[in-house]
Amino acid sequence: MKKIREIIVVEGKNDTNTLQSYFECDTIETGGDQIVSTTIDRIKEAQKVRGVIIFTDPDSPGEHIRRWINEQVPGCKNAFIPKDQAKTPKKVGVEHANGQALWIALSHCVTFEEDVHTLAWQDFIDLGLVGDQSYRNAVCAAFHIGPCNGKTCFKRLNAMHVTKAQIERIMKHE
Repeated sequence: MKKIREIIVVEGKNDTNTLQSYFECDTIETGGDQIVSTTIDRIKEAQKVRGVIIFTDPDSPGEHIRRWINEQVPGCKNAFIPKDQAKTPKKVGVEHANGQALWIALSHCVTFEEDVHTLAWQDFIDLGLVGDQSYRNAVCAAFHIGPCNGKTCFKRLNAMHVTKAQIERIMKHE
């Protein structure tokens, strides 16, 4: 069983149970998107001691939680799992993914750093990432940042210091 050093922030107990069935890991559960200050304090302490991976569900509430934690606790790693690998016919969530999909998501964590501009908005437009959602989703998948709208994609790519040349290079090989 693979051991994960960082503490993984998940939404609930079922996510914890699923992760611990595949990996030796510790988690902090947010209990949904109304995160209490004591939970944020635990995440801050975990970040100082072992590091944190935010691994929320690939849905709107999960993105809300991820954004809020990243604002409150800078420097966290972020793991993203594609929605089609974490769902049942009626539900979406980390708890519904298999071990291989979870491992791939956890092994491609990204850390965002705000206020960095390695990619200009005009470059983003020139690359076709504003109007073409399928191409943007392919770029998001290639950089493991989760599918997102144009504005969020632009922010995440900049936060990872991605350049226009890197996008062009990686998308030639897709």
